[in-house]
Amino acid sequence: MKTYATSALIALAALVTATPAPAQHYPDRVVTIVAPAAPGGLYSIFARLIGSKLEQRLGGTFIVENRPGASSIVGATYVIRSAPNGYTLMVANSTGMATNVTLHKSLPYDPANDFAPIALIARIPEVLVVNAALPVHSIADLVKLANSTRGGLSFGSAGTGTSQHLEGELLKTKLGIDMTHIPYKGMAPAINDVAGGHIQLIFSPIPIAAPMLQAGKVRALGVTTAQRVEALPDVPPLAEIGVKDFDASSWFMLVAPAKTPTEIVERLNAEVRGITSEADVRQEFNRLGLVAVSTPPPDELKRFVRSEIARWGDVVRKAGLAGSE
Repeated sequence: MKTYATSALIALAALVTATPAPAQHYPDRVVTIVAPAAPGGLYSIFARLIGSKLEQRLGGTFIVENRPGASSIVGATYVIRSAPNGYTLMVANSTGMATNVTLHKSLPYDPANDFAPIALIARIPEVLVVNAALPVHSIADLVKLANSTRGGLSFGSAGTGTSQHLEGELLKTKLGIDMTHIPYKGMAPAINDVAGGHIQLIFSPIPIAAPMLQAGKVRALGVTTAQRVEALPDVPPLAEIGVKDFDASSWFMLVAPAKTPTEIVERLNAEVRGITSEADVRQEFNRLGLVAVSTPPPDELKRFVRSEIARWGDVVRKAGLAGSE
């Protein structure tokens, strides 16, 4: 009996030694990074960037797969149904991980419980722009125009529930002015209508607004973050020019299905932190008007997601949009 027990312990020890930790040889096959939107947008840009950098760092193969539809819901649903083994990841943003919770009557996933947040990639400041022909050069001018315009002003967005929409609703509340939301199918037609004078204003991602600003078709009033943005150094934060406590930006994050091994999540967190610290990445982000983030650890990111669900849920409810989609 003693001999049998000793032999069994030796065999068990050998088995444990021979079985690698989940992250030890990760990845040993292709990793798919889902971009839950059509090719060409920030989802795809971040997925390709992170994928190519992870290939260099980890030596594996990372591919990008676009799964657009329903404000990222199609892609998110696919990912949460995938095996939680580190071989299916997704680039998510604040709309899919926070806003959608309150905006939609029935969401087929729970961002706080169905995903393992891996790492923040970047924050996306936006800039408030108005039609250049308007007599609006300050927030005071904007309030004056709104109060003197029958029916108030019209502001555009890339669609209901987008960051541009919610930032417009937040501005409306903070300034106490009358504004009507006009949703478009994308940023390009929306900002084109601002430039053409069909609507008065819009919050826009800086890379999209920059050509219009340079051409003199729109005028920048302020950026949405509490700090100035390197790509628009002369444009002050809205919080500094009359919109008290205004601090809003969307964000992008790498996530995996819940129950993905902790060792893999932590390793990817460390790698993405290293990637967003690289000089060339930060330089490119700054050029585009994005803000690179030194990501917190995964446990802290779980708390961050829950806090963002609460924060944006409050904005959605105050705008009367809860359950509207």
